[in-house]
Amino acid sequence: MNTGMLILLIIVILLIGGIAILLIKTFSMNEKIKKLKITSQKVNSLTLLQNFMEIIGNNLISSSEKINKINNILIEKYEIKYSTIVIFDGVKYKIEASNVNNKHWETFENLHSQDIFMESIKNATPKYITVDQGEKLPYLHMEFERAKSAIFFPMYADNICIGYWLIEGNQPHEFDNIDTTILEVINSNLISAIRTIKNQRTLENLVKIDETTGLYTYEYLYSKAIKTIDKYPTSIVSLVKIINLQQIEEKISKKTADAVIKQVTQFIKTNLSPEYFCIKYNENTLAIVFSGSDADGVGKFLEDIKNDIEKIKIKTFASLNESMNGLAVAPKLNIAMKTYYKQTALEEIVNVLNKYLKQAASNESDITCL
Repeated sequence: MNTGMLILLIIVILLIGGIAILLIKTFSMNEKIKKLKITSQKVNSLTLLQNFMEIIGNNLISSSEKINKINNILIEKYEIKYSTIVIFDGVKYKIEASNVNNKHWETFENLHSQDIFMESIKNATPKYITVDQGEKLPYLHMEFERAKSAIFFPMYADNICIGYWLIEGNQPHEFDNIDTTILEVINSNLISAIRTIKNQRTLENLVKIDETTGLYTYEYLYSKAIKTIDKYPTSIVSLVKIINLQQIEEKISKKTADAVIKQVTQFIKTNLSPEYFCIKYNENTLAIVFSGSDADGVGKFLEDIKNDIEKIKIKTFASLNESMNGLAVAPKLNIAMKTYYKQTALEEIVNVLNKYLKQAASNESDITCL
């Protein structure tokens, strides 16, 4: 072998070696990128879960607003073109959140009846569909160009389908290389969030207006009023019990007892600020929440209110004993109050106050700060 051939062979060997080294480095780099990508996705998932928890725990927003905020976070963090959350309300499938024009919502609310998704719902597994250029997704009826790829995630709770999450892209094969495992974890977190939010919605829907007093029932405190109450670090919660109301009803008449609680309610309502709440707690008790107030100020206010109310004279009527008609009765109050701290369990405070009033002596007429 002459010198020229030897030099050429050495050059070839060096080139091959260099290429091999480059290939190894490229492979190693790709593996590192994959690991970094997986790590990034995991961090995103943890951040997402934290965001979900912050939204769920925010008493200042309604259940519908919470689901919309969650959907917006999904779109932003995972750069999803279109995201739609559909929930089964017990009667029909209904869109809770979507960034797609609402003229297409009827299509989304009927995806469960599409053949292409039926198996996905039946087996509780995601379904990925996509098209090539010029084709359309089978469930689309209008704006064929809007979406070219989609992943359908059925949402199950206790073996019951409670809805589904649909993400869409505007490019063919857009989700071919996406890690569906991460998305399934997100879907699982989404299900947990929605179940919690649905509990809030149930409470919101339970709110009624008491026919006798015109006040909201106690559910109002935990669903609507809490949005205002939790604007402040602390508030004062009080229960006002009309201790002689049952006696008035039994010895005189139900209509007289109703007149008593109506007048007590009206007197309290006319003396409350807009951000204070008076609600009907039970048959003879009203709950008042003084948003952002302190115990000293509320104590003085309740003392004045109690003195004024107990001076009210209400004429009796509709008594079975006619000799008692036209007489005057006055309400007698027993009041308990306690400080509520923002984002803690308001219902526990109310329960403590109610327990105290139940166990108090039947003739106790005072203002007690617990």
